[in-house]
Amino acid sequence: MSDDTAQLIADLTAAGATVAVAESLTGGAVCAELIRPAGASAVVVGGIVAYATELKHALLGVDDKLLAEHGPVHAEVAAQMAAGVRRALAADGAAATIGVSTTGVAGPDPQSGQQPGTVFVGLDSDERSTVVPLTLSGDRDGIRAATVAAVIELLSTTINRE
Repeated sequence: MSDDTAQLIADLTAAGATVAVAESLTGGAVCAELIRPAGASAVVVGGIVAYATELKHALLGVDDKLLAEHGPVHAEVAAQMAAGVRRALAADGAAATIGVSTTGVAGPDPQSGQQPGTVFVGLDSDERSTVVPLTLSGDRDGIRAATVAAVIELLSTTINRE
């Protein structure tokens, strides 16, 4: 994955894009992967690990009624996390070009009525907002690693399309 990540960082740099990351189930692993290659400081503005449900509202602006009704593992939560992190980590008054988010259940137990492997990856930019639902299998570490890989792939596809 690091070769893919290095290419992503190069593509983001060439595009003049910046990325902000909001993570739940991945606990900082997406941000850690993004900053692995040299040159990442030019494009990665930072990340927020909002593992506790109430932090998704307090730090990222996720609608508290949405969280109360559906819980933290929901497509719209991922969408709002991705949009919220762009605002929360605005540098010099400018929102990040792209916000990405992860929310889901890594296991081993279900959460909020969702089974392990239920994951939503959100992406928000001025051009689009999208959520990719994932149904993953494996153990906790495998689900988290597959989620990180999915974020890198989504970012790569997005930056090469825009």
